Amino acid sequence: MTLTDRAVDAPSQTPRLHPAWWVAVVTFLTIIGAAGFRSTPGVLMTPLHDEFGWPMGVIGGAVSVNLVLFGLAAPFSAALMERLGIQRVIAVALGLVSLGSLLPIWMTQSWQLVLCWGIVVGMGTGAMSMGLVATVTGRWFVARRGLVTGILTAAGATGQLIFLPVLAWLAEHHGWRSAAIATAAAALTVVPLVLWKLHDRPSVLGLTAYGSPAGTPAARPPRPTGRPVQLAVGTLRDAARTKVFWLLVGSFAVCGMSTNGLVGTHFIPAAHDHGMPTTTAAGLLALVGVFDVAGTVFSGWLTDRVDARILLAAYYTLRGASLFLLPSLFSDHMHVNMLAFILFYGLDWVATVPPTIALCRSAFGERAPIVFGWVFASHQLGAAVAALGAGLVRDQLGTYDLAWYVAAVLCLMAAAMCVAIRTARPAEASPQRTDSGVVEGAAAE
Repeated sequence: MTLTDRAVDAPSQTPRLHPAWWVAVVTFLTIIGAAGFRSTPGVLMTPLHDEFGWPMGVIGGAVSVNLVLFGLAAPFSAALMERLGIQRVIAVALGLVSLGSLLPIWMTQSWQLVLCWGIVVGMGTGAMSMGLVATVTGRWFVARRGLVTGILTAAGATGQLIFLPVLAWLAEHHGWRSAAIATAAAALTVVPLVLWKLHDRPSVLGLTAYGSPAGTPAARPPRPTGRPVQLAVGTLRDAARTKVFWLLVGSFAVCGMSTNGLVGTHFIPAAHDHGMPTTTAAGLLALVGVFDVAGTVFSGWLTDRVDARILLAAYYTLRGASLFLLPSLFSDHMHVNMLAFILFYGLDWVATVPPTIALCRSAFGERAPIVFGWVFASHQLGAAVAALGAGLVRDQLGTYDLAWYVAAVLCLMAAAMCVAIRTARPAEASPQRTDSGVVEGAAAE
């Protein structure tokens, strides 16, 4: 009998502070470490353009590749976590982010930027996307699941808050390479914490998830027998037979377009077009992170209490209205109306994640982390389209205005999609595992 087996067969006494909270803390710090790179493109686009003369569309294309892989890696990383465990997958992913952030300091050609920013970092950050949040909260929490989802989702915004001003200052005073080195170091710093405290499941410690009913056994569920690729693709195949999946995919793609792809990537260059200093614009974008923390945590709290479809419809409608106003708010200095936009957009930035995960869990049961990985892939595909498309709009028209207006219309369409979502109750929607480890019986319409 192995040590792990003994721990499962003889559950230990639950510590005063449930280990689930330590897992949540390390997950939070992990996402912050990955967020170092998520802050990099917006800060470094103008310095790269100035040094190498590459068009914004070319640099935006590298960001686009990153966003695509960031999304596509999510369901496969969720499947890998099922087979190999969270700890191993995340440690390797942080190493990839560090490597892909550091190598560009020696680049001379644009394809090298695509390789490092797009492919290497894209795969690394994809493993630490919102699929990780869905996996951790699904395994470690029963009580306060929505609230913890909101807190972990806010980690990305917290990282943005921490890194954006620092990276902007480094890029302006010490060159963009110093910012790239800082990003690489931040990712590596988190690895020891992951190896120390990011346990795979409560059963590894002989415990049950936080908030599990008294008397719930601590036995470890069997790992799926299929290969990770088979598990991820099979889950997609079955989920794709349902209407709710495509509504979630469509609305979350718009979420990605209107946040990471458009505002996250192009807000600083757009503000710079109107004469605003880069450090000031970066500070404004960092403020999005300040309000995003509060907005996402509050959204998680609301998700435990309010119909997730109503929340999503409200979020997308208000986001669309704010984007219609944004072009008229740009100027060469910071003013009250722009601060009001930043405050509102921050509150709404990723407030969509907790209710979207809740809808996935309601419709697809135990396979929700992998299904959400595919839904999140659509988020990043949407972000990639916006990152590339907005750069091309700027190159062709000399202004970003059309990009803001198109995104506003799409947000209103996403609100309508959310209203149309219908999910089965969790007990009715819990999918069954087949011999190959894939999902059957997801909620269908």
